[in-house]
Amino acid sequence: MNPTSSPPLPAPPGLAADRDVQLLRRAGEIADDLRGQVERRIVGQQHIVDGIVTAMMANGHVLLVGVPGLAKTLIISTLADALHLKFQRIQFTPDLMPTDITGTEVIQEDRVTGERVFRFVRGPIFANIVLADEINRTPPKTQAALLEAMQEREVTAAGTTYPLAPPFFVLATQNPIEHEGTYPLPEAQLDRFMFDLRIGYPGRDQEERIATLTREVQDVPVEPVVHGREIIELQQLVRRIPVTPSIVRFAVRLARSTRPGGAEQAGVAKRYISWGSGPRASQYLVLGAKARAAFRGAPMPAMDDVLDIAPAILAHRIVVNFDAEAEGLSTRDVVRELLAESRKWT
Repeated sequence: MNPTSSPPLPAPPGLAADRDVQLLRRAGEIADDLRGQVERRIVGQQHIVDGIVTAMMANGHVLLVGVPGLAKTLIISTLADALHLKFQRIQFTPDLMPTDITGTEVIQEDRVTGERVFRFVRGPIFANIVLADEINRTPPKTQAALLEAMQEREVTAAGTTYPLAPPFFVLATQNPIEHEGTYPLPEAQLDRFMFDLRIGYPGRDQEERIATLTREVQDVPVEPVVHGREIIELQQLVRRIPVTPSIVRFAVRLARSTRPGGAEQAGVAKRYISWGSGPRASQYLVLGAKARAAFRGAPMPAMDDVLDIAPAILAHRIVVNFDAEAEGLSTRDVVRELLAESRKWT
């Protein structure tokens, strides 16, 4: 990230000379500030924080996958504290109903006329940041209620449509090792998440530091560093950031290389992939690279920005075949080989 004392950035084609460059500088500052606030409660996991913030600035949603005890929920709640936004947590359970998420109509008596009328009571989805905790523990019908709101950014009840106020950002968590009594998200629904972030075990030094902490981390104060209006401005800025044709061509080729049977199919895809990513992957690769560039304070994305975000975008959009499973290769292993192969294209 560019430090505050760095010289002014020139305005590249596509960005206004004043306000956009100011926002670009501010984006880098916000990323540093958010990382610093999270570090007050969380040891390590900086790449997870960077991924979440990148997706938020690209106006996308995130699926966070990790075993219990790795502070998935704490990372999200801490980020929510550092963002001056309305936050709601929904604990997904097998008996959760769609109306428990979106809201429901109740009969209410009008105090003036005495008549009974229906009034819509808004559910927890009406927030800026929504944590869908253990999303795979609820049946598909309830999952669909959340995923529809994610896609349409609105809720319809009794024929009336209620828009969700921007910024609107969903973070869902999932346990990768527990499958009994769960309802895995199908590929079509996984595609609605921009990023699939995997949170791993901390290193030895980090774990020793975690073990020595004596106070409740939730009690550590976190200060809001950015407001909703500024986030909306930054999301709009990301859309305006220019991108070179070579970056677009690389992102599109990367997505198309995962598709079996196509002329641009990569060698690793031919061996291990039975179903590749769709056009949404190409869109997210370009948009995510622009968001990642903004948080570096850079006026345009580079090839490394695409490569950095590619695993989180592609891994949940491909289906590996029997050969990959027989060799013990996960989708992320296959994507890793694909990215190594893609470096020869440039």
